[in-house]
Amino acid sequence: MLALTGLGILMIYSATFQTASANLYYKQLQWFIIAMVIFVILLNIDYHVLVDLSLPFYLFAVALLIAVLFFGKRINGAKSWFTVGYFNFQPSEIAKLASIILLARYFSEESKTYLVFKDFLMAGLIMGVPMFLIILQPDMGTTITFLPPLILLMFLAGMRYKLILLAVISGSACLPLFWLFLKQYQKNRILTFIDPTIDPLGAGYQIIQSKIAVGSGKIFGKGLFSKATQAYLNYIPEKHTDFIFSVLAEDFGLIGVIGVFALYFILMIRLLNTAKSARDRVGTFIVMGITSVFFFHFVVNIGMIVGLMPITGLPLPLMSYGGSSLLSTVVSLGIVMNIRMRRFVN
Repeated sequence: MLALTGLGILMIYSATFQTASANLYYKQLQWFIIAMVIFVILLNIDYHVLVDLSLPFYLFAVALLIAVLFFGKRINGAKSWFTVGYFNFQPSEIAKLASIILLARYFSEESKTYLVFKDFLMAGLIMGVPMFLIILQPDMGTTITFLPPLILLMFLAGMRYKLILLAVISGSACLPLFWLFLKQYQKNRILTFIDPTIDPLGAGYQIIQSKIAVGSGKIFGKGLFSKATQAYLNYIPEKHTDFIFSVLAEDFGLIGVIGVFALYFILMIRLLNTAKSARDRVGTFIVMGITSVFFFHFVVNIGMIVGLMPITGLPLPLMSYGGSSLLSTVVSLGIVMNIRMRRFVN
């Protein structure tokens, strides 16, 4: 975690030091210090206390999502942010963690071999309320990050394979209907994902420039600070947030990419080991819910960078610029560490 965050701050500085946003690396560092303070505090509180407070925490997160619709700041077309001083804060990140803990608590208290209709209804309600409020912002990218923990925790809690198959078939059948409710810019992202040359100077521009940056890094990269033309001549939009990995690939090449992949792989293996060794069901469910979100962010962001997935605006965990995302990820890993520390406690 420390290695990835430190590398992320370095890449944010590398991507912005010649621009008007040259102080963003410092703001990211401040967010990380705040997150680490909460991280250390969490280690001294038994995670069962967090589980017991999961419902008030969840209701508080939902209240923030309602409030941001009325008092939030609109950025990039979405009213998803509160402004506190010179920091912008995204309450949907809190809601994601609160929903995972509450859902883990609910499933851990059920002793059935298989889930029944009431369980699906409760799980859908717990995740559905924040998802609906986030859609109203609108922020489709963050909304879909609630689905991996919902699906995985239902599977772990005892969802029948027939229902999984039925859900996959039903979801596939609903895709044409889902298309009708997308906004035009969202449709453009999907179309340009299929063929970026449809609109090379518009919706397809980011994918094209990102792939050029990744490819131009070759084996060893072009080096830090103004040597990588795609990043430092501002061909890559949002290069310090969603496309931070393009900057890394151009700066450090394939060697750097493999090194970062190794760090993420080690971190995710540790997460899975913690889930396996947790002393109770609720601990396992919380860790697996957090792991599913972390893995989903990683896969979607990297897929987006190299043109294997549509652009969704999901940040790369620990590395992309964004205080709310960094805070949420570090706090989530603090909860995982909490569960790991207490795996042998009677």
